[in-house]
Amino acid sequence: MKTLQNLEPLQILGLIGALFFLTAPITIPLVANDFWVSIVAEIMIWGLFAASANLLFGYTGLLSFGQAVYFGMGAYGVALSIDIFGFSFWPAVLVGIAVATVTAFITGIFAARLTWHYFAIITVVFSLIFFFITVGWYDVTGGDDGLPFTLPPVFKAGGFEVSLLDLTFQYYFILAVVAGCFALMHMLLKSPLGFAFIAVRENASRAGLVGYNPYMIRLVSFVFAGFFAGVSGVLFALFSRSASAHFLFWTVSGEGVVWMIVGGAGTLFGPVLGAAFLIIVREELSLYWEHYLLVVGVIVILFVTYAPQGIMGLLKSALDRIFKREREAANSVPTVGEAVAKEGPES
Repeated sequence: MKTLQNLEPLQILGLIGALFFLTAPITIPLVANDFWVSIVAEIMIWGLFAASANLLFGYTGLLSFGQAVYFGMGAYGVALSIDIFGFSFWPAVLVGIAVATVTAFITGIFAARLTWHYFAIITVVFSLIFFFITVGWYDVTGGDDGLPFTLPPVFKAGGFEVSLLDLTFQYYFILAVVAGCFALMHMLLKSPLGFAFIAVRENASRAGLVGYNPYMIRLVSFVFAGFFAGVSGVLFALFSRSASAHFLFWTVSGEGVVWMIVGGAGTLFGPVLGAAFLIIVREELSLYWEHYLLVVGVIVILFVTYAPQGIMGLLKSALDRIFKREREAANSVPTVGEAVAKEGPES
């Protein structure tokens, strides 16, 4: 078992991050408004959404502006299951995730045949198609006005029930689901399939020559990305108690891409850092200036130009320099034996 001194710099940073998320409902109210606990919960949801875009772009080399489709389908899947069909909590959650994943599979059959800008364009087209269908089907979906619903209890036995109306339980429920998704994503990326994603990203022709099927690998990556986006959509619907056609529009996907790039594409937790940074900037600046998106745009331009590896890349470089100096300082201190040998025996 690794001691703290043997951990890599980013592993130590990960432990600090995990400790923060685990204790946020307790520590944040001590130093700030309780409102920020809900913001942290929202950051986890959007971080998972950005990670779904990162799975495609950072690891498979496909820039998608259509992740909002699966986010929205997950949200509507759970909302309609509860509001129209009267499903209980867990069946509704499973329906939402299944609807998003199946939608990703169907659209992926066509999209995974394309690469580069053609892939990006077709994902925008799919997003527009689903958005206009949802807006036009107002009687069922509520369009841009949204479809509110009443949360059923997560668990109920006799007079005892647990519900997401308890904000602390809601926070830890979101944390558990998001952590589980990132654990699954980590296992996926460390598996042979994950290395196949990277092989196709680097050179699809060579990957085909050694036996990979680039189309099938892209399709599998597309479906997994749709699954994770669907889970984030389900969580957001449960978090906000509603679903809206707005969340199927391609600009929502664009936000996920921006969070991914600012946080660090091709890294597991970079999208979470990007989402956290820009959401906090949004919340703070929107209080004082209605055109705060101009500042966000400048931040994105600066990152793309001067720090293309994102926040995660900057942190890794800074931590590596700090730990390198500490190791060099420790190695430069002579041991007792070396000091005695250097000074010579006493006369």
